[in-house]
Amino acid sequence: MNAEIIIYTGRQCHLCDQAKDILSPLLDQKKLHLRELDVGSDVTLQKKYGLRIPVIVLPNGQEKGWPFTAAQILRLLG
Repeated sequence: MNAEIIIYTGRQCHLCDQAKDILSPLLDQKKLHLRELDVGSDVTLQKKYGLRIPVIVLPNGQEKGWPFTAAQILRLLG
């Protein structure tokens, strides 16, 4: 089973695009998979994350909302 980072995103979300750009080199470095979930596809997700996207969920279940840097994510990944 591959470890993954989940990113909650939305349609035409430029901040989400920036977050994915930050995550991209870290995924290769840490051998992680990125699973993207559009909050618009689910009412529960929309209520929980709609105003906060992008939000990532690390393999340990910890959430980190925007803004974040690559260094912050690396520290959280350990």
